[in-house]
Amino acid sequence: MNFASDNCGPAHPQVIEALARANTGFARSYGADDLSAQAGARLRELFEAPQADIHLVSTGTAANALALATLAQPWQAIYCTPLAHIHRDECHAPEFYSGGAKLTPVGTGDKMTAADLANAIAASPPGDVGVSQPGPVSLTQVTEMGRFYTLSELSALTETAATHGLPVHLDGARFANALTVLGCTPADMTWKAGIDAVSFGGTKNGCLGVEAVIFFNPEKSWEFELRRKRAGHLLSKHRYLAAQMLAYLADDLWLTSARTANARAARLADGLRALPECHFLADPQANMIFATLPRATHQRLHAAGAHYGLNGGPLETGDPDTPLPMRLVCDWSIAEESIDRFLDIAKG
Repeated sequence: MNFASDNCGPAHPQVIEALARANTGFARSYGADDLSAQAGARLRELFEAPQADIHLVSTGTAANALALATLAQPWQAIYCTPLAHIHRDECHAPEFYSGGAKLTPVGTGDKMTAADLANAIAASPPGDVGVSQPGPVSLTQVTEMGRFYTLSELSALTETAATHGLPVHLDGARFANALTVLGCTPADMTWKAGIDAVSFGGTKNGCLGVEAVIFFNPEKSWEFELRRKRAGHLLSKHRYLAAQMLAYLADDLWLTSARTANARAARLADGLRALPECHFLADPQANMIFATLPRATHQRLHAAGAHYGLNGGPLETGDPDTPLPMRLVCDWSIAEESIDRFLDIAKG
């Protein structure tokens, strides 16, 4: 019963098999190998963007930080939500790699609106030498609270950014989870909606460790190449990143894995809704659930070996009826039996 994170689950066997196949003979290094060329071509095809430039890295933090550093000047603001992963979970990596660009929270939660963004930009008008100059916007899809932006919400935000000449980056660590819910194409959720660059995630959805940074306008490609090398994120044996990405995309494994994870989370959410003492902190829309249960319920679950995120106070001591917030995440490998056992224990 492990719902701690989709980072904690195993890599998919098809990805491991692809790595084994790639692990024969010799290949050119630093991304000049055939598998890397194939992965780039496959992603261009998938995103309907023949002009796009594709860059593979091994972590989501590298993908986000290097993409934003490429889009931002050191004296600019990078607009994101207060709960954005780049703001709360990446140890100032975007600021570090950009040479000082300032992360600027917009709105109050996991999503921003076009009005929120317009107000934030207006608060630091360009031309005032004493303030951060407006810079790129970074959106997360799926958000850090397990929700997603609709295509119309994305378009409204990118239109606001475009009005001020600002590029938009999409943190797509859980890109596939959002896409399968929206039922659209990768192009619909990115460049057709006005997104300039995307961190296309694989690690949380069955890969061992690979993310693709995609620039739909190749103008910034060479700068990213330099930044990736300078930052130590250009792997010499790059073919092992490419092998993962090719396996991830083959036969729609990436979509199948995301649909499975979303379906498991929906099964878990349905069971939790039947518990009168459970209260949701956000509407579960993908593979993450944020809710509260009484301390006594958490104690039973932990005693039975359940693993998940828990906040709001000590588990062992305190009023047994006090509701404590939790985060439950399902990945492609979670078994329905684990979900049913978790719910049975929660019922008491």
